[in-house]
Amino acid sequence: MDKQSVIRIANAQGFWGDSALGPRQILAEEQIDYITFDYLAEVSMSILQKQRMQNPDMGYAQDFVNMIKKVMPVCKERGIKIVANAAGVNAIACLNNTKNALKELGLFGTKIAIVEGDDILGQLDQLINNGQELKNMESGKALKSVLQKVTSANVYIGARPIVEALNKGADIVITGRVSDPSLTLAPLVYEFKWSMDDYDRLAAGTIMGHLLECGTQATGGNYTDWKKVSGFANMGFPIVEAQAGGSFVLTKVKNTGGLVTIATATSQLLYEISDPENYLGPDCIADFTSIQLTQEGENRVAFSNIKGKPPTSNYKVSISYEKGYKILSTLCVSGPDAIEKANLMYNMVFARLSMHGIDIPEQDRFLEIFGTNVLYKGLVPTNQQPHEVLVRIGAKGPDAKSLNVLGSEIAPLITSGPPGITGFAGGRARAKAIVGYWPALIEKTKVNTTVWVEEI
Repeated sequence: MDKQSVIRIANAQGFWGDSALGPRQILAEEQIDYITFDYLAEVSMSILQKQRMQNPDMGYAQDFVNMIKKVMPVCKERGIKIVANAAGVNAIACLNNTKNALKELGLFGTKIAIVEGDDILGQLDQLINNGQELKNMESGKALKSVLQKVTSANVYIGARPIVEALNKGADIVITGRVSDPSLTLAPLVYEFKWSMDDYDRLAAGTIMGHLLECGTQATGGNYTDWKKVSGFANMGFPIVEAQAGGSFVLTKVKNTGGLVTIATATSQLLYEISDPENYLGPDCIADFTSIQLTQEGENRVAFSNIKGKPPTSNYKVSISYEKGYKILSTLCVSGPDAIEKANLMYNMVFARLSMHGIDIPEQDRFLEIFGTNVLYKGLVPTNQQPHEVLVRIGAKGPDAKSLNVLGSEIAPLITSGPPGITGFAGGRARAKAIVGYWPALIEKTKVNTTVWVEEI
């Protein structure tokens, strides 16, 4: 590849909670143009919204600010730009705290952009009154049926506003709930001046983003043939080397563990997709069946011939809502007869709940006996009598107080149940709220994004 025509984008964060070694590892590379950070998942939005309700200065990925302190001096020196969906549901707070961090470092002249418009929680009533039913894509039910229980509602917006931010000179772009691949696609559109109607190139950028979005899953992590992978402790974070025509190479940070082959790349390509011919994104539809892969060298896989199509007229919306409560307790049980003991414990707990006047339907009760092939139930033979098992007993329901009574009846099993019970050091379980997921569609014309840029 001609180095002058290549844009190198690395991903340093596959999810909120990924290893903090990623950014440091990537900055050891000689040439990186962009670093992306993917913090958000569906349940994250609900958690962040609750945090913001409790404290107006919360609701964003606070880890991002600490990370900026560590990496931005080097990024500023080398001209590396950062794109991150760290804003969560509070872009202003994220912006202000990032600015303060950069001021402490004396990095004046740095431009930070925030992208807003994905958070439609406050607009739901108006949207529904204007004909946006926001039907559940799985059940077909209209959102109105759970509207009073909704805790977050965020649109998967695309690359356009990120491109706008880069055009305004942003060194750091902070977004809320954008489509994961758009974090990578936007820098390519900006750098190569791609048209938003050039669907083959947009599809290539979308696939690059899909490969990067889960971090080291593209470089040997979570890989079926894991014994072929070496250096797990220092697993290399992924990098794409993109050309203006849409072809690119997937590789990883040099001198790190992991593996980049056609097989590891394909594993990530097939992760979380449905129809491979029609991978729906906000910017385009990508045809994964058109991809040509070539092992270009050690830990280098080349991608070419990618085809794309125009996007749909809708955005996807990720909505969370309150769906009752759950409780889960864990105990260890030793043999002999560990399985029979576990089942007796389960029956004892729910019989005692009835004595308390609490009746939980059978379908809302939960029992798992680890050591009896729980993870492969029905696929492999069951061990009839393992030496020891891990027992999980739980339930779900609309009333937290009733479920907490279940939690109070776990410890008594140690003295009134069968022998050989241990592992109660974690204390009494408490009921926790269940976050329900409500996927829906919204017309793109109903969503307005804004870009705000500030210079330190």
